[in-house]
Amino acid sequence: MKVARFHAPGDIRVEDAPEPVAGPGELKIRVRNCSTCGTDVKIFKHGHHHIRPPRVMGHEIAGEVVGTGERVQVIAAIPCGTCEECRRGRRTVCPNQESMGYHYDGGFAEYMVIPAKVRAVDGVNAIPPGVGFAEASVAEPLACVLNGQSLARVGAGDDVVVMGAGPIGCLHVRLARARGAARVFLVDVNAERLAMAADLVRPDAVVDTDAVDQVLKLTGGRGADVVITAAASGAAQEQALRMAARQARISFFGGLPKDAPIIALDSNLVHYRELTIVGANGSSPAHNAEALQLIAEGLVPVADLITHRLPLSQVLDGIDLVSRGAAIKVTIEP
Repeated sequence: MKVARFHAPGDIRVEDAPEPVAGPGELKIRVRNCSTCGTDVKIFKHGHHHIRPPRVMGHEIAGEVVGTGERVQVIAAIPCGTCEECRRGRRTVCPNQESMGYHYDGGFAEYMVIPAKVRAVDGVNAIPPGVGFAEASVAEPLACVLNGQSLARVGAGDDVVVMGAGPIGCLHVRLARARGAARVFLVDVNAERLAMAADLVRPDAVVDTDAVDQVLKLTGGRGADVVITAAASGAAQEQALRMAARQARISFFGGLPKDAPIIALDSNLVHYRELTIVGANGSSPAHNAEALQLIAEGLVPVADLITHRLPLSQVLDGIDLVSRGAAIKVTIEP
C-alpha cells in the first residue's frame, strides 16, 4: 500500500509499505479521508518532539472497518482514561495523552490500524447516515472548536470575535452561530483569505485592519462578549484583551510558537473588567462524538469548507495549500 511518511523536517515521502495487520483489541480500517491542518504544516517544517521518524502522518481520520464495512471516525488525541485528570472528566488535559499520527501511524495511508487504547476510551465513532467520509474527517477539528467554545461559554446573545480566518476560524464562526451568538465578527490580516472564508461562513462583519478599533466601533464601544484567537499570534492575543467587553471571556485557542510564547498582558484590564482567559487543548472522545452529531444534524455544515480533495500522491501539495492560506480545508483521499 501507499503511505505518506515523515522522515525529517522538510522530508515527507509517499512510499510503499506493507499492509498492516491488526493485533488483539485493535481495529484495521480502510482510510477514505484524512484531512490536513496547520499542525501538519508545522510538522513538515519543524518536526515534533513526539514524533520519532519514520512516522505515517495524518490525524483527521475517517474510513471503514475492514471486514465489516462499518463507517467510522477516529479521535486524534488519545487520553489514557485512568489518570487522576481522566477520572475527574478532564480528558483534554490528560498528562499521558498520545496522538494518532504522532505516537502511532496515522491516516495518510490506504490502510491503518487503530490501537486498542483508542477503542478503550470510546475513540472510534460510527459515522451517522447521510454524513460523508470527508465531512466526518472534519469532526476532529470541530471537536477541538467545541471544546474551546464550551470552555469560553459561548452562548445566546453573545457578540463573538473570531481572530483567524483559516479552517478553524470558519468552524468557530459556524459553531458560535449554532450556540446562539447574536453576532459573529471575523478578523484576519490576510485580506484574501478573509474574503474567501467570509464568502463561505458569512460573518456579520469582517475586519482586516485596526482590529481593536473596528471591533469597538462594531459593538458601539462596548467590546465583544467572547474573543477567540484562532491563530498562532501573540499580537492577536494582546489585541483580544483590548477588544473585550466587561466580564468577557477570551479563548487563547491557537498556541504560540515554542520560541515566542510570551505576550504583554495588561493585568489591570483583566482585573477591572473582570475578564476570563481560558486555554483550549484539543478535544476529548466525547467532543468528537458530539461534533459528528452537529454535522449530521446540519447545525454546523462542513462540506462546503472542504475546498480541495487530493489523492495521497499529492499530500505535499495539500500541505503547501494549507501553508500558503490558499485553501480553507484540504482533505486527502488515499
